[in-house]
Amino acid sequence: MQRNLKKFPYQPLSRESIDGARLYDTPTGKLPSVTTILSATQSEDSKQGLAAWRERVGEQQALAITTEAANVGTIMHEILEHWLLGTEYNPGNNMIHRQAKIMADVIKKNIEPDISEIWGCEVNLYYPELYAGTSDVLGVYKGKPTIMDFKQANKPKKREWISNYFHQGTAYGTAHNEVYGTSINSLGIFVCTRAGEFQLFDAHGDEFDHYAVEWAKKLEEYYSL
Repeated sequence: MQRNLKKFPYQPLSRESIDGARLYDTPTGKLPSVTTILSATQSEDSKQGLAAWRERVGEQQALAITTEAANVGTIMHEILEHWLLGTEYNPGNNMIHRQAKIMADVIKKNIEPDISEIWGCEVNLYYPELYAGTSDVLGVYKGKPTIMDFKQANKPKKREWISNYFHQGTAYGTAHNEVYGTSINSLGIFVCTRAGEFQLFDAHGDEFDHYAVEWAKKLEEYYSL
């Protein structure tokens, strides 16, 4: 795996949360994050499904579940980031860290043979005057310039459940293409469940373009709210 971390002049962007919305400070002003836009434009079915789940398990249990998942996901990302950048990282030995390491090791085993080049991890990106966000990994996967994303899950996902993952990835790819003059049209979404099951969801070419069009519609909806 080649680390080509100076291929593009990535710059960190500061961010803040205002009234529940995450804003990035970019060269073209403060812009909403991709996740903020996706949250604001989610379908009524998704909102109702989440509300029904919270009611079924109870608010306290729902908060505990989401907090633990967020913590495991954060540590898993940190382990993978340090691995990709070739820097040392020693996760702790509590339950959260042990679970995160198991899941990170599963993802590493499955993707390492296919990643030939790394351009950056936790890369801040923005599309001038529209939106901003942070991509997990940028580089070359299976021979193609690719937006790569890590996800953790309690159980295996179905493709039809994760359209937001594709919208998020195409948002980052489109922003990168606009600012850095690239032509990225490939996504790799790497999922690991708590039971250690690995899933790859990818999109290339026409399918990438399809999700990019859907993302553009969500942008339009967001700015019309």
